[in-house]
Amino acid sequence: MQSEIHHIGVVGSGAMGRGIAQAAALSGAHVVLMDANEETARSAREAIAKALDTEVAKDRLTREKADSALERLALTASLAGLKDVDLVIEAITEDLDAKRSLFAELENAVGADCILASNTSSLSITTLAAACKQPGRVAGMHFFNPVSRMRLVEVIQGQRSNPDVIDALEAVGTAMGKQVVRVQDTPGFLVNQVGRGYTLEAVNLVGEGVATFEQVDRIMRDAAGFRMGPFELLDLVGLDVNHPATEMIYAQFYHEPRYRPSPLMDMRVAAGALGRKNQEGYYQYPAEPKASAQQTEAQPAAASQPCPVWVSNALPDAGQAVRELLTGMGVQLDAGDRPGSESLCVVTPIGRDASHAAAAEQLDPVRTVAIDALFGLTTHRTVMSTCVTGERWREAAASLFGLDGIPVTVVRDSPGFVAQRIVAMIINIGGGLAQARTATAADIDRAVTLGLAYPHGPLSFANSLGAANVLRLLQGLYESFCDPRYRPALWLQRRAVLSLDFLEGD
Repeated sequence: MQSEIHHIGVVGSGAMGRGIAQAAALSGAHVVLMDANEETARSAREAIAKALDTEVAKDRLTREKADSALERLALTASLAGLKDVDLVIEAITEDLDAKRSLFAELENAVGADCILASNTSSLSITTLAAACKQPGRVAGMHFFNPVSRMRLVEVIQGQRSNPDVIDALEAVGTAMGKQVVRVQDTPGFLVNQVGRGYTLEAVNLVGEGVATFEQVDRIMRDAAGFRMGPFELLDLVGLDVNHPATEMIYAQFYHEPRYRPSPLMDMRVAAGALGRKNQEGYYQYPAEPKASAQQTEAQPAAASQPCPVWVSNALPDAGQAVRELLTGMGVQLDAGDRPGSESLCVVTPIGRDASHAAAAEQLDPVRTVAIDALFGLTTHRTVMSTCVTGERWREAAASLFGLDGIPVTVVRDSPGFVAQRIVAMIINIGGGLAQARTATAADIDRAVTLGLAYPHGPLSFANSLGAANVLRLLQGLYESFCDPRYRPALWLQRRAVLSLDFLEGD
């Protein structure tokens, strides 16, 4: 196999192929961009030239480097034009049969030492390689869109990939200025698996009537620190891209419950509400979704007769944080061991719903609400009613918790509120990947922060919440739903019971 890569072929001149070719040429490699349609290939080269000009205009690239990269970029309309390359990166349509057919043809067109890499985002590298006479030279090299901006590359090792091939691809990615994460071949690889947790759990919450999609987006941005809400993200990616990928991962994992698709997604795709690409998804376009999603929720008027507030001490730290918040806003507290008959009862469950928390403490469910203290109370407050909380008490809670102007969102009863549930799924999938040795724990976190721009990787998220809270959260969800979708990953359970860092150990 090639120990050094100087000549790179890229098959497919769509957005990903163009981006890969541009990055390869800028790294100093000689690049041959292949597309059977000569006009398409010429258009791709023009698009690359324009992109390089833009980089020069923004002082992110010198004119000399841009011109030199373009000089190293050649075009071909046939596989024969790739006969002298050291590496071919395939970036055609995401279709298994088409890719396998291409790889079989490439073996006859390139040299015996040429490495064959697929940019697939979800198809099995092992299955692709099975169509080849030399499966050892086949691996995955998954770039992210847009290639020029995204710093991550997943290098995927199939069952029969030669380790030298993986080393060579890591060197190529590094030369392109990317951060490379090595991943064992598995459905959806690493980033796409973790991404299912964010979007699928959000859709489940809306499907259960817990909250609206605008409320979920707002909570995940303001309380949990994500740049985009899950429904904003779905509209950006396109439901016709996200949903089929989810179905594919679910099927390839033989119906693993963690990746179970949602009927709501299927119905939206069938209705043609695909997102930004056709001006209608969860939001209407061209109006910016963030502007709509960030509108201040109408807060109930301040209660004419403010009621005292009794705060549960079942979780002492959370209870103390809520009492300090309310005291600082001048709210009258009920300091009794049991709430008075006219007091609003506030519980702080983790992984449980308000109804069960009220029952466990023998509180009047009509006067009880829950507040999510796990993600802090400084940027956003999520209040959750029981299944029978009275309107008077729900409005009083929203008013009292918003006295200092911090936004309050009131949702219906759900184990784990909103942010707890969604982050729990991200953490749990990350723990499963670590347990399966799909990648190292550190690389899992690195890949997720680079590829998905989450505020933390899954295991660092777990560390930020604390071992005891993570175990309580995951066990609470699993016991509440009785659904294997929520079963806690062993990687997380073991470190939680030992009070270890979730990135620690093997």
